[in-house]
Amino acid sequence: MSSVALWTSGKTVALTGQQRHRHKGAIATDFTAPALAPAISFNATALSAAIARTATLRAAPPELLAHIGDSARSEAQILLADGPTFALSPLFAHMADSERTHFASRIGAGITDLYMNALGYSWRDNAVCLASALDPHADFLYFGGNALGHGVVLAEARGSFAQNVTDAAMARAAAAKYLRQVRPYIGASSLHGQVIHGYAVAFGAQPTSQGAFLRLSQTSRAKPKGNASPPPVASSAQVPATIALATHRSNFILMDALPVARWIDWVTGAGDIPDDGEPILFVRFKYDGRAFLASIDALAPYRSPLLWHDEFFDHPFWRWHWETRRFRASPFLPFIMEETAAFAFLQALTGLIRIGPRERPPVELLELPVGDVAGFNEGSGEIGFRTAREPYDYALFRDGLALISDLPRRGPADILRWHPREGLDGAAP
Repeated sequence: MSSVALWTSGKTVALTGQQRHRHKGAIATDFTAPALAPAISFNATALSAAIARTATLRAAPPELLAHIGDSARSEAQILLADGPTFALSPLFAHMADSERTHFASRIGAGITDLYMNALGYSWRDNAVCLASALDPHADFLYFGGNALGHGVVLAEARGSFAQNVTDAAMARAAAAKYLRQVRPYIGASSLHGQVIHGYAVAFGAQPTSQGAFLRLSQTSRAKPKGNASPPPVASSAQVPATIALATHRSNFILMDALPVARWIDWVTGAGDIPDDGEPILFVRFKYDGRAFLASIDALAPYRSPLLWHDEFFDHPFWRWHWETRRFRASPFLPFIMEETAAFAFLQALTGLIRIGPRERPPVELLELPVGDVAGFNEGSGEIGFRTAREPYDYALFRDGLALISDLPRRGPADILRWHPREGLDGAAP
C-alpha cells in the first residue's frame, strides 16, 4: 500500500445545471426555496463523514452503522485521486462492476448530503417512512433552513461513474429520478411534517477523465409576492422531536456512544428500556477554537503515551471502559459533536426519558441550536482545509456532528457525565 496515493486536498465541483418541475396544487405557498449553490467545495473528511451519515436506514443496528463509518474514509481516500479537480484514482479500474456501482452510489449520497447542508438544511432522516418497500421513493427527508415552520423537503441522490457519463446524461438522470421518486410525494405527510419541496441530485464522472457533472432537479415554485426575502439565520430552532431523534440516533452511533442510541430507541418505542446503572462519559476538548464532546468509548482504542487523554487513565470510569471495551480495528479518529449541540440534545433527551414513551404528546418540538459548517461550503471562501497556517482538518455539520482527522495535543477541559434521568452534569456552554 506504500505506492497508493491518498486523497488529501480540497475539491470543488460546480453545479452544471438545474431543471424545475411543476407540481399540481399549492403547497406551502409562503415557503421560499433557498438559492442554489453554484458549486460545492469539500475535503476528504467532509465527504467521508457525509457518506457514513447517509448509509443506513433509520432503524439500522448500531454495529452496521459503526462499520460503515469506519470504511467510508478509507474508500474515499484511495479511490478518489488527489488534487483540486474531482477524478477517480487508477485503482477504480480494478474494481468489479458491482463494487463500482456501490461506490458511485455512496459518493452520490455523500455529495447530496453536503449540498443539502450547504443550502441550510440541518436535520435528516431516511425517507423510507414515506412509502412501502415496493414503492419507489426518494432517499432522504431534511428539515431546517428555509423549511423551518413549513415542513420537510425530500431529496433523492444519484451517483454514476462510467465512460458514458455526460452532463446531459446526468441532467436526464436527475429529471427521471425527480419525476419518479420525488414528485409523487410532494404534499404527502411524513412522521416529521408535510413534504413541501423536493430535490433530485445526480452526480457523475468518467473513470478516465478529470472533472465531474453535478445536476439538480427541484420543485418549481411561484415567485413570492412583493419583496419576500429568505428567513433570517437563527441560532436555534424548534425542531420536530421525531426528526431530531432520528438524526441524533445516527450521530451518537457514529460517535460510539451506543447507550445514547439505546435510550433514543426506548423513547421512540423501538427498544426495551436500557440499563441506567452507569453514567455515559464524554471528554470535552477544544479544536479550532470550538468546544467538542467525544464519547470516552470512542477514544479508548486510540490510547497512546503520546495522546493527551492519558491524563485520565487513572479516572475510575476510564479504567472500567478501557478494560471492558471491545476495540474496533479502525485506524481513523472518532466522530465528535459540537458542545452546544450535544448539550442541548442530551438535556432534551433527558426530558423525554423522564416523560416516558407512553406519555409523550403526538406532536413535540425540541429547541435545538443551528450551527454552521466546516470542511465544506457552497464553493466560496475557506472551508477548513489543512494548511501550514491553520492545521485543522475536520468536517462539521449543521446538526453539530463533526469528524476530525487528528487529536489536539493540548489537554481537554474535563470529563462530563450524562445520566439519562438526570441530565448532563456541568454548566451549560
